Parts: sequence; C-alpha cells; structure tokens
Amino acid sequence: AKDGQKVTVKITSWPTQKKKAEGKIVEILGNPNDIGVDVLCVLKNYGIDEKFPDGVLNQANAISGEISQNERYNREDFTNDTIITIDGADAKDLDDAVCVKKIGENFELGVHIADVSYYVTENSPLDREAFKRGTSVYFTDRVVPMLPKKLSNGICSLNPNEDRLALSVIMLISPSGDVIDHKVCESIIRSKYRMTYDDVTAIIEGSKQLAQKYADIYDNIMDMNELAQILKNRRQSAGSIDFDFPETKIEVDENGTPTNVYKYVTSISNSIIEEFMLAANKTIAEAMFWAEIPFIFRVHEKPTYEKISAFNTFLKSMGYKIKSEKTPHPMEFAKLLKQIKGTEREMLISRVMLRSLMKAKYSEKNDGHFGLAFKYYCHFTSPIRRYPDLVIHRIIKEFLTEPLCDSRLHTLSSFVKKAAEKSSECEINAMEAEREVEDMKKAEYMSGKIGEQYRAVISSVTGFGFFAELENGIEGLVRVADLNDDYYVFDDKNYILRGEHTNKEYRIGDSVNIVVARADKQSRQIDFCVV
Repeated sequence: AKDGQKVTVKITSWPTQKKKAEGKIVEILGNPNDIGVDVLCVLKNYGIDEKFPDGVLNQANAISGEISQNERYNREDFTNDTIITIDGADAKDLDDAVCVKKIGENFELGVHIADVSYYVTENSPLDREAFKRGTSVYFTDRVVPMLPKKLSNGICSLNPNEDRLALSVIMLISPSGDVIDHKVCESIIRSKYRMTYDDVTAIIEGSKQLAQKYADIYDNIMDMNELAQILKNRRQSAGSIDFDFPETKIEVDENGTPTNVYKYVTSISNSIIEEFMLAANKTIAEAMFWAEIPFIFRVHEKPTYEKISAFNTFLKSMGYKIKSEKTPHPMEFAKLLKQIKGTEREMLISRVMLRSLMKAKYSEKNDGHFGLAFKYYCHFTSPIRRYPDLVIHRIIKEFLTEPLCDSRLHTLSSFVKKAAEKSSECEINAMEAEREVEDMKKAEYMSGKIGEQYRAVISSVTGFGFFAELENGIEGLVRVADLNDDYYVFDDKNYILRGEHTNKEYRIGDSVNIVVARADKQSRQIDFCVV
C-alpha cells in the first residue's frame, strides 16, 4: 500500500488516550481518483460485497436452464396467453409479467412472477447468501445483485419467447376495482413481448407508428390502462396516500463521471405496472393471512400521537388540520394532499407530512399498511432482488402442495421473524449506501459549476441554514453563517428562518436565487450562497 491510496483495514488495537489505533491492511482499493474507487469505498463502508463466494457461484453455474417434462406436467400452462413484460429500456432482470383479459364486464388480471424459489432452495448456499444480502443494491454506475447474474439476468429473467417457471396470481376484478375471485398457482409462461415504459406510454398517448408496430397487443395495452385507472381510483378512494416527489436520475460515462442530472417523472405505463403489482401483493397477503401460516408482511404502522400532534400544530398555523390525532386515518392525509395540490404551500406541507409518518418495514405480523390504506400487504413481486419475496414464494408453494405439520410451522415461524428483521436491516443499509453514492456523484457534478447562478426552491429549513433544490433535483446548503444581511433565528414549529431586524423569512417552498459556492466529492457536500 502506498501513501494516499484507499485501503480497508482490520483494527488490531483500538485507540487510547496515549496511543492511536493500529490495524492491518487487508485490501488495497486503489488511488482516490482511480475509476470506480469512489463507489467501491462506499460498498466497503456498508459491508456490501460485489463478489459472490465460490460455493454460491458453483451452485448457480450447475443449475440447468432446461424445464423438465415432470415440471411441465405439474404446472399450469399459460404459454399461449398474451403475456408481456413492461420495464425500463436498460432493465436486465425481468421478474414480473402481466396479462389482462376482458371477461364480460370484469377484468382478468394475471400477474406472473419469476419462480426464483425453484432454483434457490431452502438453506442452500444461494439461499444463505441471499439471506445475508437481503436485497439488490442499485448505484449510478453498477448494480450489486442479491443473486448471481446467471439467475437474475438469465434463467429467472422473463425474457420474451422463452419458457420460464413462474408463480402466478390470477385475479378477477370488477368494474369498481374489487378483486372478486383469485387463484394462485405454479406455472409455465412465455412472454410474447418485451415492452418498455416509453413505448407503452407513447401507444396510450396516441402514437400511430407504435400502435401499428404493436397492433397485435394494442387492445391488450388499452385494456391494461383502463384497468390500472380503475385500480388507482379504488385505492385512492380508500385513502391511499400518494406523494408527488419525482426521482433524480444521474447519468455517468464509462469512467463513472457524472455527465447529466435530471428529474425522472413516472409515466402512465409506470403507473400500470405499479397498480398491478399492488393488487397482486395485496391479494396474496390477504389470502395467506387467512390461511394462518407463518408469513412475511410489508407493514407501515400508524404514526404516533406525538408526531401527529406536532404535525397538527404546524398545520393549524396555515389553516389546515388532521381531525383524529389519536386514531388518524390515511384518508385525512390523502384529502390534505388534494387540498394543497398546486398551492404555494404544497412542497412545505408534503415534506413535513412525510416526516410525520412511520417508515415501512418487514414483519411476521400483519399490522397493515397505513400509507397505502391496505389492511393486508406483502412484497411478492420481486424475488430476484428482495429476499422477503423469495421466502414467501417458498411458503406459498409449500402451502399449495401439502399440509404443513406442527414442527414445520414452528420452524417457519422462527425463520420468518429472523428473515423479516434481517431484510429490514439490509434494506436500510442499502438505501443509505445508495443515497451516499448519489450525493457523492451530485457533488462531483456540481464541482464543475462553481460560481454559476441558478433559481432554486427551499426544500428544508434547519437551525444551521436551509437546503435549496435546483430544477434538476440537486440540493445545496445555504448556511446561516453565509446570510450576512441579518441575524437569523430558527422557528422550529413552522420551519422558518427569520431575520431579527428585517423580519425577512426563508421557508420551505420559497424561491431563491443562489450561486454555487462549494462542492466537495469526498464529503459529499454542496454549499450555495444567496445572490
């Protein structure tokens, strides 16, 4: 190892008042400016390993891609159905496919999910590694998958015109959006088309060229759009809370250097897949809850009285309120979002509302999903990239084929509790790592914009300053120390910085003209100054 290089170290002697820490270098990552070292350092910090152990790779490589005649005989055959996948243009792990049919006035929705559990058997090297990872992790320049690519991008990916094993849920849905019947089964499917979000959206919005190109499935796509709107209206009428915070996308070149940052607004086709997956997740969770067997649910608990009370205090100063502080219903939050839509207070109230809610997690208990206003909910639709989905696939299949004895139920009860806790931890770890890399790349991008002026919107206010967000989604900190025109005091109840002498105020949602003052990739910090 040479001076200035990034390394990983195992501590051999912890620091004391008289002696510094000592350690042993276990890996040289490279020089700070070497390609990919910046992201690699974050991976090491969060214990995320890009490489799979040999035993795991050996098991993956030994798996045959052929479907046996016995497996074909024992599964439902949907290979003649008009099943399609809709994903991003660059997606490689296609784990969900859909099919919609009109049956009289009702809709039949088939959601077909890759049967990863057929290949990743319980307590195998692949399974133990997936348990440890918990989730795939998505960075700007790479993906660290939960499963080796032979599975995630290969035999488990629902590629067009290839027979694939799936776990399917077929739902009969009324014109009002109620699931009036359903069936869950092991299946074989063959996707007919690999569609992208952009193309499906363009077809729905009237592209004659694409409508002609995909004439065979044009009616199917229009039926999908109609059903998705019905499901969305049904969900929102029940009180589902839909925030409108667009994602920020970062484009990088072959060296990992950011070249563009922009806001990504989801389209009609994103909404179609989202509604179909929500319907499948909800249907599966309710069915398995009433089956009374061990399961992993996705839960979002009600906000605490203290959080709602504080949020209400903040709301009342602007003429709004949440009625039931002790027993809040998601409908009240959904109605509030509709009330403030398009107003100057929309961003302020939306952000403070989000902070007042709990964080979703995995649990062996069905405590419902407050944000979606669902009494039953789970994650069923992404077993390639989420461990809870993989576990519940295994449980569902076992439940479908044989009665579970007492000893097996006891084993599963213990395991789902551990898996839910571990997966929740891994999810948080992955999100923090992803956010750190995103912040680092944004700071690197803005380091080439020092001195440039922009119009920004205040997105958060604190005692030490306020964060302002540019049109592309990048945030920078305006420090109180850099506000030279007055002495500013923080009003923590209303999230306002107020000048003592001028009464000038900075609050969430206000527009400000800023200049980029500093941007440091290593600390991941961007500083603005008010013009």
